[in-house]
Amino acid sequence: MAAITKDMSIAEALRIDRGTASIFMQYGMHCLGCPSATGESIGDAAAVHGIDVDALLKDLNDYISDK
Repeated sequence: MAAITKDMSIAEALRIDRGTASIFMQYGMHCLGCPSATGESIGDAAAVHGIDVDALLKDLNDYISDK
């Protein structure tokens, strides 16, 4: 399975595995269905929300690699 990167959109990560939604929610990124989720990169969204993108990516990729 492909790794999730900061250059992907949230929608792309959700297409890899819908279960990643719960991780985005834990980080306070609740607008998974908004237009920004399809056009904005995970890196940009993390910056807007003041989130450590490296920690988020680690949790996302740990989740998909454990499946």
